[in-house]
Amino acid sequence: MTIAKSFELEVTHLPDHTELPESDGTFVKNFQELPQSIILTDSLRPILQRLHPDGRYRIGQDCGIYWRLTDPLERGAEAPDWFYVPNVPPLLNGEVRRSYVLWKEYVAPLIVLEFVSGNGAEERDRTPPPEPGQAEEQKVGKFWVYEQAIRVPYYGIYEVKKAAVEMYHLEDNRYQRMSVNERGRYPIPQLGVELGIWQGEYDEMNLPWLRWWDSEGNLLLIGEERAREERQRAEREHLRADEEHLRAEEEKQRADRLAAKLRERGINPDEL
Repeated sequence: MTIAKSFELEVTHLPDHTELPESDGTFVKNFQELPQSIILTDSLRPILQRLHPDGRYRIGQDCGIYWRLTDPLERGAEAPDWFYVPNVPPLLNGEVRRSYVLWKEYVAPLIVLEFVSGNGAEERDRTPPPEPGQAEEQKVGKFWVYEQAIRVPYYGIYEVKKAAVEMYHLEDNRYQRMSVNERGRYPIPQLGVELGIWQGEYDEMNLPWLRWWDSEGNLLLIGEERAREERQRAEREHLRADEEHLRAEEEKQRADRLAAKLRERGINPDEL
């Protein structure tokens, strides 16, 4: 008997992340998705650590979000390419989550991002679930799930080939497409950041990447960029110190030459 069928007989038990499948058997579609997720997570981490000094937040990458109980179980889950959930503990009862189960967690993600390799039809699918008593012949649309079931405040669709992202904000129970700001990016006020496209090299690939900026328009750096910037800052400081030392030496030499000339004329420079 499956868990879903057992649920019909024993309504007091709802499966948690340890009982639900953590994969539907699919695989990552291309080699850009993993580094893209790493960029988003790594650069945002300092912001999240300031917002959550207690460490109560989670970031998911291709992790299942279970929003309803179905048979088969996987039909009741979506696995966004990247999402962020505020105000939840890092571990559940000392265990790493195998998936994010809404009927056990209650807190919905603040933002969900999908990386589109095709035409984006799946990510924009608004197909609702069937009416009670009707057979479910096709999967519920991903757009409908995020908007109506999980109710994610911010939903982003990043079309990799077009190097374009469209963002939706939940307003009055419906997604409204957002407009970019004067810098061509999408503000996420709760995080104090903006989301947009950056062209550059990462993981030996020069591509357009989805990235974060702060509210003042400064690019949020990933770890290796922060380390490189720190090395450059240290080198600049070292160079300034060398220049100061050189100027001091030159000034001392000028003073010594002047003192020598005064002594040649019988003048004691210490008496001046």
